[in-house]
Amino acid sequence: IAGFFRRKGDNKMKKKILDILKTNCRLSSEEISVMLGTTPDKVEETIKELENQGIIISYNALIDWENNGDEIVTAYIEVRVTPQRGQGFDKVAERIYQYPQVTTCSLMSGGFDLFVIVEGKTMKEVALFVAEKLAPIDAVLSCSTHFVLKKYKANGVIFSKKLKDDREAVVL
Repeated sequence: IAGFFRRKGDNKMKKKILDILKTNCRLSSEEISVMLGTTPDKVEETIKELENQGIIISYNALIDWENNGDEIVTAYIEVRVTPQRGQGFDKVAERIYQYPQVTTCSLMSGGFDLFVIVEGKTMKEVALFVAEKLAPIDAVLSCSTHFVLKKYKANGVIFSKKLKDDREAVVL
C-alpha cells in the first residue's frame, strides 16, 4: 500500500513538472524545485524518467518569425485519404510526415482524415509542395489548403500583445 501512495504522489509530481515545462522549458531544476517544494535532484530524476519513458519527446522554442523579420508561410491542409489495407491511415500519414516541409500531421475525425501543417518561404513554394508532392500520393483523395494570414496565439502563447498606453493626455 505504501508503494501505491508513493506512486500516486510521484504521478502528481510528474504532472506538475510537465505543466511547468510546457509553459517554460528553460527553467532550471533549482527553479522548478522551489516551485514544487522539493529538491533539484528529485526534479532532475523525474525529468530524466519522463524522457526515458518517451513522455517528454522534445524541447522546442515558439518563435514569432514575423517579429524577427523572416517571412514564413504556413498552410493548414485538410487531406482526405483512402486507408491502406492492414495499416489504416498510418502508412499514408508516415509518408506525408517524412517531408521536411510538414511540421504537423494528425489523424482527425470529421470531414477529412489528416490535418497537415506545412511551412515554406512563399505561398508558391507551399502550393507547389501540395500540387507536386502531397496531392499525387496514391491514397490521397483530396486536399483543401488554407493559408495562415496572421497568428494571434499558438501553443497557449499570445503573439502580439497590445501595449498599454499609460501616458496621460496633455491639454494646452
